[in-house]
Amino acid sequence: MLQQSLQILKQMQYPSGLFAASRMNVRTGYNRAWIRDNIYTAIGLEAAQKYSIVRKTLRALLDVLLKHEYKIDWAIRKKPTHTYQYIHARYDPVTMNEIWEQWGNKQNDAIGALLFKIGDLEEKGIKVIRSEDDLRILQKLIHYLQSIEYWHDKDNGMWEENEEVHASSIGACVAGLKKISKLVDIPRDLIRKGEETLNKLLPRESKTKEVDMALLSLIYPYDIVTKEQKDAILKNVEKKLVKEKGVLRYIGDKYYWKNGEAQWTNGLPWLAIIYKQMNKPDMYAFYMRKTIEAMNEKGELPELYYSNSNEHNENCPLAWSQALFVAGLKQE
Repeated sequence: MLQQSLQILKQMQYPSGLFAASRMNVRTGYNRAWIRDNIYTAIGLEAAQKYSIVRKTLRALLDVLLKHEYKIDWAIRKKPTHTYQYIHARYDPVTMNEIWEQWGNKQNDAIGALLFKIGDLEEKGIKVIRSEDDLRILQKLIHYLQSIEYWHDKDNGMWEENEEVHASSIGACVAGLKKISKLVDIPRDLIRKGEETLNKLLPRESKTKEVDMALLSLIYPYDIVTKEQKDAILKNVEKKLVKEKGVLRYIGDKYYWKNGEAQWTNGLPWLAIIYKQMNKPDMYAFYMRKTIEAMNEKGELPELYYSNSNEHNENCPLAWSQALFVAGLKQE
């Protein structure tokens, strides 16, 4: 199953190093590259020790940011007031150009995720940074987070929806700042401000969302919550969001709604990994079984299943889900 999933992921990588969110020929826009999805894909490939692919992907993301450095400079000089002034979350994987359409592209968690993974890989001796150019753009990302005041900035969050202060976005930035702090200069209070807001919000995701699958990221990969916060997040997610074929993003989610919220497959291996790291093998096995049951006959994990249905949407496979399954397998 591991080799099958790795082969599936291989087919989603462009020559640039960037991964499509789904199949390259899908017509939903998921043939494009999201910063966040590429980070989670890299996490799975790192677990499988595919370090050369991981390095190529992370360096491609740095190249994307270097191509748009002028925009980051603008945002540092003056706090953005319009959505288009923020760093975009998705790009053309061939040209590395921004996708210009108006949609929820204020996704601060994507920047935090990138900082976190680069810092994490460098810490492990997997060299991503090539030059002073890479270090310069990483330093500018710190100034960017400072300029947008990430600790109380209303972004669209992991799910690209309503602008709110999201715990998962702030947590990603806090984790990223901590991990990258050995490589670039970080103002002393920049992390503290994020931690203060995070501790006020948790275990909620935001003012309107008591429970959200995005909060799992604060447990894995970021590991920045207390035991009490972790237990509360898991209890809420399992009680209110875990379903037969996947995990709801949040209560009332209208994306692909059909007589109920859609069930996302990436939540299943995500929970499996968390329980493995908590040394709970029975729960790990339970969620890995559920993940396998959510696969189609080709071993692919779709983005989601419609509520109370065996029908999945057209975004199949979803690289994010497939990569977390790989990471789950490598926990054994």
